[in-house]
Amino acid sequence: MSVLGAIGHALSLAFAMFWAILWPLILGFTLSGVIQAVVSKQQMARVLGDDRPATLAKACGLGAASSSCSYAAVAIARSVFRKGANFTAAMAFELASTNLVLELTIIMIVFLGWQFALAEFVGAPLMVAMLAVLFRRFLSRRLLDEAKRQADRGVAGKMEGHAEMHMEVTEGSVWQRMWSDRGRTAISHYFVMDWVSVWKDVVGGLLIAGALAAWVPMDWWPKVFLTSHPLWARFWGPIIGPIIAILSFVCSVGNIPLAAVLWNGGISFGGVIAFIFADLIVLPILDIYRKYYGTRMMWFILATLYLSMAAAALVVEFGFQWLGLIPHPGGAHVTELTISLNYTTILNSGFLILAALLVWRFVRTGGPAMLRVMSAPPAGQMEGARHDHHARDA
Repeated sequence: MSVLGAIGHALSLAFAMFWAILWPLILGFTLSGVIQAVVSKQQMARVLGDDRPATLAKACGLGAASSSCSYAAVAIARSVFRKGANFTAAMAFELASTNLVLELTIIMIVFLGWQFALAEFVGAPLMVAMLAVLFRRFLSRRLLDEAKRQADRGVAGKMEGHAEMHMEVTEGSVWQRMWSDRGRTAISHYFVMDWVSVWKDVVGGLLIAGALAAWVPMDWWPKVFLTSHPLWARFWGPIIGPIIAILSFVCSVGNIPLAAVLWNGGISFGGVIAFIFADLIVLPILDIYRKYYGTRMMWFILATLYLSMAAAALVVEFGFQWLGLIPHPGGAHVTELTISLNYTTILNSGFLILAALLVWRFVRTGGPAMLRVMSAPPAGQMEGARHDHHARDA
């Protein structure tokens, strides 16, 4: 009974966390579907042709608007790289599409507080800038050419179908695109595809966070995070945070509940930020980098991303400390979440109605057929599915 009770406690905490983040997820993916429906990936490739600061800023803006799960972000980055985008700009887009998106911001505020959301918006562009410097200094033309040849081979990773979806509406004003039949269909399809892309990460993150919150003694975490040595802990957090992320396999918005557990356990403010940044170097995604760009480029991406995210998190740590913006440790109430009639329940009820309408349109406009080929369809097959969707809307 004690074992069953422990499992039940962990599951109840995981479900309470899910209930707390449900409406932000629906809102974020809805807005993401709107953006993806009116901005084409071909346009992105054209504006990301170099690594100048202005171009990297555009990459960050487009990434923040695209709102993708980590796997889809990596696939889209390769897609625009193959279409002619600069590799550094493609990586900047990838980083922004998982670290600067609306649903992540809202969920961070819900679980951790506005200071962490602000730190994410400060730290992510800083990480992109540091990564660009490292690429300029250490990325050789030979390694880049090898990566381009490997990318052009089109080796399957994950979510290639998501990356190659071309349902954008380009005629008329933005408002007209959104409310046209094709536009509403595209929004519903991108909405469902984003959910399909991210649900495993969300479930995995919630289950791990629930288990850690329920089972790990609170006096164990301070030993891991060196909380008895405050200065060392500030430097140690951005180092250990990405390592925990790599080993946890959790990415995208699914790592926020786990980040809250780590924050309660005593990891530094910068350690939380570095942990969240590291969703793009978890072990499954490193294997995808190997398939997309080759083994040497995979190790290069790992090393440069790790250095840039740890350094950016460390700057955020000391900068926010100087400004007095670091909240009191242990303020994430993940073990106290309950389901009751409050604003969360009201918002969830309203957004669940919106989600049901989008899913209904997805089903009635041939969405299941698109879903079956989303993982890694041949280009011609995806093109045929796209025309089929447009035909249904005509």
